[in-house]
Amino acid sequence: MIIRIMGEGQVQIGEGDIDVLNLLDGELEAAIETDDETQFRSKLHALLDKVRQIGKPLPDDALEPSELILPPADASIDEVRDMLGDSGLIPG
Repeated sequence: MIIRIMGEGQVQIGEGDIDVLNLLDGELEAAIETDDETQFRSKLHALLDKVRQIGKPLPDDALEPSELILPPADASIDEVRDMLGDSGLIPG
């Protein structure tokens, strides 16, 4: 699966890594639902850090279509709320 982090580029992750990302995504959604800015910031960074940790960066000149697009680390709670689909940022 190819994931783009806005402003950073693309990484490729294995299908087996989706479950851990879904857990972090659920925690992020909970922080957004309660409008908890501190928790939101913490959970967004945890999700992005995990994607960076497990993902294999693609070359900058790669033109692969991204299956998921994640917000940048400095995104606001409202920006991320607008990006959420019915199944969060990471579809299960």
